Amino acid sequence: MIRRVLRLYRDGFAGLGRDVWLICLVLLVNRAGTMVLPFITLYLTEQRGVTVALAGRLLSLYGLGAVAGAYIGGWLCDRVGSVRAQQLSLIAAGAGYLGFIWLRSLSAISVALFLLALVAESFRPSAMAAIGERAPLVAQGRAYALARLAANVGMAIGPAIGGWLATRAYAFLFIADASTCWMAAIVLFLLPEVKPSSREAESTSGSAASRSPWRDGPFLLLMLLVVGIATVIFQIFGALPLYFRHAYGLSATTIGLLLALNALLLVLFEMITVLRIERYRRMTMIGLGAFLLCLGFGLMPLGTSTLFAAFTVAVWSFGEMFSLPMMNAVVANRASAVQRGRYMGVYTMAFAVAFVIAPAAGTHIFDHFGGDTLWYAIAAMGPLMFIGARWLGRHFG
Repeated sequence: MIRRVLRLYRDGFAGLGRDVWLICLVLLVNRAGTMVLPFITLYLTEQRGVTVALAGRLLSLYGLGAVAGAYIGGWLCDRVGSVRAQQLSLIAAGAGYLGFIWLRSLSAISVALFLLALVAESFRPSAMAAIGERAPLVAQGRAYALARLAANVGMAIGPAIGGWLATRAYAFLFIADASTCWMAAIVLFLLPEVKPSSREAESTSGSAASRSPWRDGPFLLLMLLVVGIATVIFQIFGALPLYFRHAYGLSATTIGLLLALNALLLVLFEMITVLRIERYRRMTMIGLGAFLLCLGFGLMPLGTSTLFAAFTVAVWSFGEMFSLPMMNAVVANRASAVQRGRYMGVYTMAFAVAFVIAPAAGTHIFDHFGGDTLWYAIAAMGPLMFIGARWLGRHFG
């Protein structure tokens, strides 16, 4: 059984090339340093004395910065190249994390969160573009799957170590995040720049090549679904740690391990799950994933033990496995090669918009109506998103 699983992984990622693997190594290193964001609400409430609702609103500023960063990252990528754009983002983000340690006033923290997101999140469109530039056309789906695997391996490391560091001093989180940003930037010096024009000859012609994502009605409706799915997922950066702390009585270390469990499950089972479900209609699988995602969060009020918390994480983790890989494939296949960057940019912006909504809305409901109300409301969203995904299936398959 183990040999069969290893063979699946080997065959799935064969032939992607050195450059794709280097980009994925950068993603792994960068995500392994993701220690500040999962604990930022705890840092703001416990170290800076802000209320839960205010912490959520401050975190939404990070989401606004991420929206701007998604646009700027794509713009910068087109002008200086995907590799240099990633390096600029990582170097600036590292400096921003270190500087954050010394901030005390709410006004300074507010501005810093926006600017930190702007530089840190501009990394993502450039990384996605770099993979698209270098992966063979027939293997782009597998290349993006490898990128998710690398990112999730990193996320299995970052929160677990971050939770341990947070029990010592929150400043260690910022130092670790800055260090891994700069390490990832150094790795990128091994990667040559690719001229965008080298891929244009491979692009298709016709209406698909000239279609703008902003004029693609079905695609924009799909992005609304993405915002809904991402708003649920991003509760892990806002209300979820607070709920685990107050309703379950868990320590920062345990919360970090639970978040790492999500990444570990994705690493172990996502590719195998995708191989099993890729024969079915993609939008149906996305809808099923959205339903499982909402169900996992909706189950949390039904228990209080660490084991039950791990069970809920497993349920919504499988929802993520069903939905996001299929969504990546749908978006990548919607446009021609010359438009893929713009489509991926809008896709990235949809996640950033969700990050604006999720922390503020989640912590507001948590603070005013209780955590149970928030999770039951999310559970009710599941059937609606499943129906919406099935309806969009007529346009995307």
